[in-house]
Amino acid sequence: MTATAHPAEWRRPGLGTKLLYAVGAAATNLKLRALSTFLVIFYNQVVGLPPETVGAILMAALVVDAVLDPLVGQLSDNFRSRWGRRHPFMLASALPYAVSFYLLWNPPVGWSDGALAVYLAVCVISVRVFDTFFELPHQALAPELAKDYDDRTVLLSMRHFFMVAGGLGMTILAYQVFLKERPDGTGGVLARDGYFAYSLTGALIIFAAILVSTLGTARHIPHLHQAPARQITIPAMLREVAATLNNRAFIVTTIAAMLIAIAVGARNGLEIYFGLYFWELRQSQLATLATFSVIGGFLGVFLAPVVGRYLGKKWGVITVFATAVLVHVTPVSLRLLGLAPENGTPELLVLLYGEEIINATLAAATGVLLFSIIADVVEDAEVKTGRRSEGLLLSAQNLFRKVISGMGVFIATGVLAFVDFPEKAERSQIAPETLRGLGLAYIPTILGLYGLAILCLLAFNINRKVHEENLRRLREAAAVAAEQIADDPEAPPALPGEPAPIKP
Repeated sequence: MTATAHPAEWRRPGLGTKLLYAVGAAATNLKLRALSTFLVIFYNQVVGLPPETVGAILMAALVVDAVLDPLVGQLSDNFRSRWGRRHPFMLASALPYAVSFYLLWNPPVGWSDGALAVYLAVCVISVRVFDTFFELPHQALAPELAKDYDDRTVLLSMRHFFMVAGGLGMTILAYQVFLKERPDGTGGVLARDGYFAYSLTGALIIFAAILVSTLGTARHIPHLHQAPARQITIPAMLREVAATLNNRAFIVTTIAAMLIAIAVGARNGLEIYFGLYFWELRQSQLATLATFSVIGGFLGVFLAPVVGRYLGKKWGVITVFATAVLVHVTPVSLRLLGLAPENGTPELLVLLYGEEIINATLAAATGVLLFSIIADVVEDAEVKTGRRSEGLLLSAQNLFRKVISGMGVFIATGVLAFVDFPEKAERSQIAPETLRGLGLAYIPTILGLYGLAILCLLAFNINRKVHEENLRRLREAAAVAAEQIADDPEAPPALPGEPAPIKP
């Protein structure tokens, strides 16, 4: 078995490198927030497609994207070039990714529902495919750049900072600038004209973020792991994939991520419906909510390393995750119980703004810690298999998460169809029983899915001690491999944990 080539010398990334790496996260989360917040309401309420049609297309696109993930992951793990394993894919994705995002929000006028459905399918699949070619290699860089248990959490906290800036920051601009509701009631998210500037700006940000992150980390390519020079058959590759993925920590985090993805998909798909119709908020108030979410996201970035350092990543993520879920469902629960303030009152805004900033803080810390424990699986798998397989591990998890997350989008659109939510609806004209049904369906769905995810995380088995032991064994294996190469360049390197060869 051939191990991934060890770099000549690993260098701890400085602040500048961490920032340049982290900038890239703005591209993916801008796309993610745009699709989850505005795409359903745009194609349903503005373009006029039925919600179940939009939901089915988005779910199908997720399946196509997910099937591509392991192919891209395995390809980037084994790709050899003067630009290393990851950077060529990241760079090549920049332009087609940005163009696809722009086209998604500018469908032709006057087409039939069938033609528009095909247009939506082509555009959304293109966006997701090119995002995969950037995001998977970009994620896979994190475990290589930061190996230390706590330093890795710091790097991923900075990455999350730009995720918040790109995703929620662009959402605020949408509400306040591009899709701003005018004093006479025109404009807003239900008017088509604002989506041109919104999509063009988003496309330019995506393009710039990818270029900055890719070129800004390129100088570290000589110090990253290089793919081995080898030829491998399909059966052998399948055996390697099975061996790599047969890891308890990977299985646990994958199932948890799948459950979270379903819940997030349902939550994001219904979020704007709750804001506009359930709470009857004005768009300026939705923008304020998004602003509080950004503030909370930034606070969570600083909270995550502290929690991880004192509670450990596993118990830290479980603690903040459970608290975030309880905080999130509080306002809707109070409304269903008849205890929430009336719509339009200052008291309601205090409740919603308070929930948003607390939940966003805890959710951001949860996201950072969860990604950090997933990254720790990389070294655990390398110790067991002798292969550096960040791309495969992350892509395999993305495969399961993305396939199943389509269920979240499908749940959101299914709920809208089930409660017979009207198309092109006006605020204050939705039947009370329709809104109550929306809330009654939402609470148990969110609590059930998030609760199961938390139970899965209880079985995670990598802590600080285990991670540091994995790093020690990998250092020893690298030293043994260096000796073998010096003594016999043709000998295969030893796997981590194998005894050093006895010299004659």
